[in-house]
Amino acid sequence: MAIDLLNIARTGVLASQSQLAVTSNNIANANTLGYHRQVATQASTESQRLGNSFMGTGTYVSDVKRVYNEFAARELRIGQTSLSAAEATYSKMSELDQLYSQIGKMVPQGLNDFFASINSIADLPTDLGIRSGALSSAENLAKTLNQMQSHLDNQTKQTNSQIESMAARINEISKEIGNINLELMKNGGQDSQLLDKQDALIQELSQYAEVNVIPLDTGAKSIMLGGSVMLVSGEVSMSVGVTTGDPFPNEPRLTASSGNNSLVIDPTKLGGQLGALFNFRNETLVPATQELGQLALGIADTFNEMQSKGFDLNGNIGQNLFRDINDPLMSLGRAGSYSTNTSNAALSVNVDDVGLLSGGGYELSFTTANGYQLKDTQTGELTTLTLNASGALVGGDGFTINIADGPIQDGDRFEIRPTAGAAAGLTMIMTDPKGIAAAGPKITADASNSGNMDIKLNGIDRNNANFPVTESELTVVVDSTTNTFEVFDATGTSVGGPTTFTPPQVDTGFGFSFEIDDRSPAGVSDSFTFDLSFAEGDNRNAVEMAKLSDAKLMNGGTTTLVGVFENTKLDIGSKTKAAEVRVGSADAIYQQAYNRVQSESGVNLDEEAANLMRFQQAYQASARIMTTAQQLFDSILNSVR
Repeated sequence: MAIDLLNIARTGVLASQSQLAVTSNNIANANTLGYHRQVATQASTESQRLGNSFMGTGTYVSDVKRVYNEFAARELRIGQTSLSAAEATYSKMSELDQLYSQIGKMVPQGLNDFFASINSIADLPTDLGIRSGALSSAENLAKTLNQMQSHLDNQTKQTNSQIESMAARINEISKEIGNINLELMKNGGQDSQLLDKQDALIQELSQYAEVNVIPLDTGAKSIMLGGSVMLVSGEVSMSVGVTTGDPFPNEPRLTASSGNNSLVIDPTKLGGQLGALFNFRNETLVPATQELGQLALGIADTFNEMQSKGFDLNGNIGQNLFRDINDPLMSLGRAGSYSTNTSNAALSVNVDDVGLLSGGGYELSFTTANGYQLKDTQTGELTTLTLNASGALVGGDGFTINIADGPIQDGDRFEIRPTAGAAAGLTMIMTDPKGIAAAGPKITADASNSGNMDIKLNGIDRNNANFPVTESELTVVVDSTTNTFEVFDATGTSVGGPTTFTPPQVDTGFGFSFEIDDRSPAGVSDSFTFDLSFAEGDNRNAVEMAKLSDAKLMNGGTTTLVGVFENTKLDIGSKTKAAEVRVGSADAIYQQAYNRVQSESGVNLDEEAANLMRFQQAYQASARIMTTAQQLFDSILNSVR
């Protein structure tokens, strides 16, 4: 009996010792990130039959389990993904909002300063000092837009760099999880330390993208990224990488690779920080850049157009103040071809009417069944374009698409951004302050005109004896149906024509020529009376220029020039506020999931301290049994001596 007591006491001591070890380990790792509480399970040893009774023979620790709830862990991963996405979005939006609030305020200020200088010219049109100041204001405005575009480009580069860094970290995690899976497969998936490390890596991975975990019978876990890309399969690790953007190289894409096989990942399905960064770049930065380009085009086209309608201090038609809107340096990046295209067609975009531009992007596709389809990427609206006799596609919102090295083949796709590159390319090209066209010609459209024909002076020769000035005005009647024009003097007598012309240019032969933009119904003749007299003190065109500050010239006549920028700024501010709200909501959901995991798997020091005392008492009690057994054994020996 003493031997039995001693054995029972021994098992009790060992079991209590194991319980104390597990409890102590829990306490020691209470602040270890990713640690899951462990519990030792005790069981009775097999009982021994003595006569008609069965007597217990002690206890043992049957298992040490890691407290883990897969459902709670999954909920935590989902919460982590949402929170990380919200925080990444808010961080990037805050940076952009500060950019527009601090540096961006110089754009409307620069535009207002330029309009103020035009007002000054209207007051004193012959003052060369004021004219020089206006040129300086124009140059500062262009440089301000250049600088703003440079900051947006830096935001794009920074975002791309963050995407690359996250892709590199995902690859490191993929390899580590693969190695851990291999070790778990070797030991049957029972190593709690490896399992904790595995879960910590998976939890970190859920910051970057949505993660789906597939437990395997071997103890390993397969990992799917973004719900569709297998990142880890058992001990086999795949990798993600960044490849050149398509169709625009400066907008790299994310790929998943295994061996020689590579797959482009759809960023809209990623979630997490990666999905947020792609969404920020594609849905906020690119539109902001295009809208800034829209403003640059509006400024350049508006003032160049006004220059062409007036006379400079030398009496000549005003020349461009800014670089032409369709100059190659202003149109860089307006069209991109997808790598999957089967043709060699290269597209370029010519802006025809800045006022009709939306500041958005489009996707052009061609199929033999539906022809040329232009899809607005923001609204999804489809427009069918027509191929004209010159081989250009017409029908877009204020722009024409030119095709080189065509034809376009069935299934080809292109990205069209009519305002791209404009803010970076905007430059003030006028150097002579006398070149500002403050004076204005007097061109009067007949009251009976259709109202759909516009004209613009192209050239003048004041040395022509019949040049039209006050009291010797000339009236030109244009018939766009027959492409002829006829000139009449102030008395209504025909002095020239009818003469044929090649649209849109009309050279009257009287010392001036003009260009027509005709949208008149067929069979209509419109007439215009020209008084091209010039006086240095004339300020009519400068006054008209100054009025443009309040004119709704953009977005189909709904927005002023400065309004284009302010709308972008307001949109960014609204998105930033919404992102801040989403962070609060996502954090509340994450904390709820985190608390649930901690309540089950976390270490409660009060509970562990109580367990420590309980198992210590059990240990001491078992040791006391051993002492009692020893005393009984000694008593038996003494009794037979």
